Amino acid sequence: MADIESTPEITKADSATSVNEDIDKYRVVYKGTSGVGLGKNIVFIASDHEYRSEESLPALARILAKRYGFTCTVIWALDDKGYILPGSSNLRGLDVLDKADLMVIFTRFSDFTDEEMQHIDNYLKRGGPVVGFRTATHAFHIKNHPNWAHYDFAYNGPMKEWNKGFGKIVLGETWVDHYGTNHKQATKLVIDDAQKEHPVMRGVKNPWAQSGAYLVHPEKMNATVLARCEVLNGMTPDSPVDTTKKPLAAAWVRTYQLPGGKSGRAFATVHGASEDLLSKDFRRMTINAIFWAAGMEDKIKANSNIDFVGPYKPTTFNFDGYKANVKPSDLAGWKSLIMPGEVVKLKKGE
Repeated sequence: MADIESTPEITKADSATSVNEDIDKYRVVYKGTSGVGLGKNIVFIASDHEYRSEESLPALARILAKRYGFTCTVIWALDDKGYILPGSSNLRGLDVLDKADLMVIFTRFSDFTDEEMQHIDNYLKRGGPVVGFRTATHAFHIKNHPNWAHYDFAYNGPMKEWNKGFGKIVLGETWVDHYGTNHKQATKLVIDDAQKEHPVMRGVKNPWAQSGAYLVHPEKMNATVLARCEVLNGMTPDSPVDTTKKPLAAAWVRTYQLPGGKSGRAFATVHGASEDLLSKDFRRMTINAIFWAAGMEDKIKANSNIDFVGPYKPTTFNFDGYKANVKPSDLAGWKSLIMPGEVVKLKKGE
């Protein structure tokens, strides 16, 4: 695969008007110049409260852009000063989904505006491929935009096909519960014997994640489970297995279809926290999954380059604080640090 060493072309959406200039502050585009992904557009949506998607998604985007030529647009939720605010629903710029070849989503309890939700809905109705990380099973909690109530993770209304919302109908599962003690029990991912030759697992040997397991059963939604979790009694990969917990799904694939829409591919994993990407095998699985979802499984190589692009120093996932006073533009280019800033503790109620 190509390893582009030249300075990246960091592009912005058309900013001919003040409206578009305002939207541009929410997003950064990493544009590769050669590789098997040239001409393909991937959109990454980052806004969860705990697992530092604001760090992990740009790290993946830079790998895919520089090493494979994709054009990767990362979109963050912001505060009223233009700084990244994890878990906020103040997110704009999803119009890029209109021409996207893949959507990667890592949000939690989001409640985006009608305009932004319409772009997501249009994308899904055309069967656009989806990759969802961890809290994407409960990506939406709709309080202020009733037109999209059916996207809510707990939806139980008249649109029966949408029972339990976006997570269930697209990824195959919604939020149920943690499985084990999060922050105290890490996870070893064990590849299913029947799926060791699946393209997503090509070159993947011993993935593990610091984030804990989830109580999920995507098999009930016709998903193919690629790997299952072994809950560990500790936070290192060599921690002993918790033998009281049977393995549950950790990563899976399925075909989704919205009512009246076209079918599309989906990959989901209950992991993906910032430090999970430090596991090279987990990182390879996620890169492979993006290729697979985009219909490019023939381009997946067991030894492809998945090294980070630029410095990646992830913040330990937590609810209490995050790297504050960082704007999307601070993460532009190949060499910017992910993540700059200082951890700021959140005040109660924030």
